[in-house]
Amino acid sequence: MWYTFRRAGHRFKKNEWEKNSCFIGIEDPMRILLIQPRCSAELSEEVFMHEPLALEYLGTGLKLDGHEVAIIDARIDHDIEGAFKRFDPQVAGITGYTNQVPIIKGIAAQLKTINPDVFIVVGGHHATVMPHDFNETYVDLVVIGEGCEAMRQIVGRLEHGRNLDDLKGLGIPGAEMRFTEKRIHPELDSLPVPDRSLTERYRNHYFNEWLKPLASIRTSLGCTSRCSFCALWAITDGKYLRRSPDSVVEELKSIKEQNVFFCDDESMCDVRRMKVLADKIRESGLQKKFFLYARVDTIIGYPDLFRQWRDIGLTQVFVGMESFSDQRLQGLNKGITTEEQAKAVKILDELGVLLYANFIIDPAFSREDFRELVKYVRALDLKYASFSVLTPLPGTAMYRERESELMTRRNEMFDFMHTVLPTAMPLKEFYAELACLYENALPARHRLAILRKYGWVRAARLMLKLPYLMAKVKKAYMDYGGDTA
Repeated sequence: MWYTFRRAGHRFKKNEWEKNSCFIGIEDPMRILLIQPRCSAELSEEVFMHEPLALEYLGTGLKLDGHEVAIIDARIDHDIEGAFKRFDPQVAGITGYTNQVPIIKGIAAQLKTINPDVFIVVGGHHATVMPHDFNETYVDLVVIGEGCEAMRQIVGRLEHGRNLDDLKGLGIPGAEMRFTEKRIHPELDSLPVPDRSLTERYRNHYFNEWLKPLASIRTSLGCTSRCSFCALWAITDGKYLRRSPDSVVEELKSIKEQNVFFCDDESMCDVRRMKVLADKIRESGLQKKFFLYARVDTIIGYPDLFRQWRDIGLTQVFVGMESFSDQRLQGLNKGITTEEQAKAVKILDELGVLLYANFIIDPAFSREDFRELVKYVRALDLKYASFSVLTPLPGTAMYRERESELMTRRNEMFDFMHTVLPTAMPLKEFYAELACLYENALPARHRLAILRKYGWVRAARLMLKLPYLMAKVKKAYMDYGGDTA
């Protein structure tokens, strides 16, 4: 197999991966196209669309090495083929989650058809936990784990015609996928500050419900908890990685948007660090609105920390409440109780910080369970609540425990809206109850208050879409085809 790269009218050849080695030859700085694929779940892009921060990290590192980089966000700009032909890259990098696997494969196959010589690298969450899923002829390399340093090293080797086999954290497609030595995630402060100019033309499109435009920042990675349905702590081998407060403040100063989402897996794990960071943000004079993740036990254990953050701009906190039952919470290894949930709600409510609660819908729910959840949400007087169907994602303890129960293995169904586990109720009735939950969990006064946050123009558009969105939920049982037969 030979690969040919064309640049400025010249031809550069990449040798076959001779004797089962991954080897390539090329000259000059390269053009790299990084692709954020659309989401398989249409409903999710009505609720949030965060900037492709991982690709911005990759692009920044590659630009520092002198390469030409472009990002296409296919959630907004659907013309991947046009962008590919205009930019004419030698390397294309594609990222994504489990539900995006078919989309990623489709993009890779499409690009190889347009230009068989393009070198295609796939990375991201699913590539890390299930790299074998990308063992395809149209994928040249799979990055497992952290991608910023890996991509710089890969492109550097491609540029100078050096072997790739000794790079860590790679899956090499072939008759059988081969793997190089595991890559340990680097310290976060060693990574470059993401270059947001790479997504400048898209930035007004990034949002989370009413927070628009919205920037994202990562200040930590991993989590100290061990929830059975979550793979995030496993990806960092159970470590909780942190950035220094000074580096976070410097990056915040470079962000133009007023609304900033902390896309950490759990922002408040290290209380001392977050107190220092809050002090430094206050001293810097930054005036922004912050949205971050936090656990119930952190909120009730350190209410003064949330008061401190409220005073510097914290407006809402995403909290995984998960269930209305202590027994179910224990089964999820969540480590909290319903009594503690109620305390957390009271603390944030008194601070004037919106508690953005999320609950997990168990496929084993009965009609009574749906009713009990509605009662529970209303009893807590939650101002906002969202709901996700229990999904044993690849890479989690729950997936290993319940893999044999899966009624579908289609990746696109792992989107937290479809159930991949058998339901206690007939599927059609399950989705009817789920739609009813969305419609009735919050009292009218809270729904109206939420709509006001959108502003009347966006609220009106959302109201027009709601009947369509609810119809999609009710008809979700039709998406399985013969999978459940």
